[in-house]
Amino acid sequence: MNRLLPLATLCACTLLAACASSPQETTPAVQNDGRCDAEAVQHLVDQRITTEMAEEARVQAGAKYLRVTQPNQPVTMDYNPQRLNIDIDDADTIVRLSCG
Repeated sequence: MNRLLPLATLCACTLLAACASSPQETTPAVQNDGRCDAEAVQHLVDQRITTEMAEEARVQAGAKYLRVTQPNQPVTMDYNPQRLNIDIDDADTIVRLSCG
């Protein structure tokens, strides 16, 4: 029993040392983490969409993913902060840009 006490104490001290706070890292955060900013592309509302424009909008919004939806098209209701949604009308005109 006496041999286990020093081993248990050593393990406890090791665990506590691992929980000690470390100095703050000064590494800057990643600038483009794929999160969407739809405000950056609102100027595209009322314009006719093209494949190139949709991809440029995705890049300008900083989004990782893009979804273009037509009227009455079923879509999933999942929220993805890295996705730019472009809603178009029957004439392929952009009516709404949003993230999620």
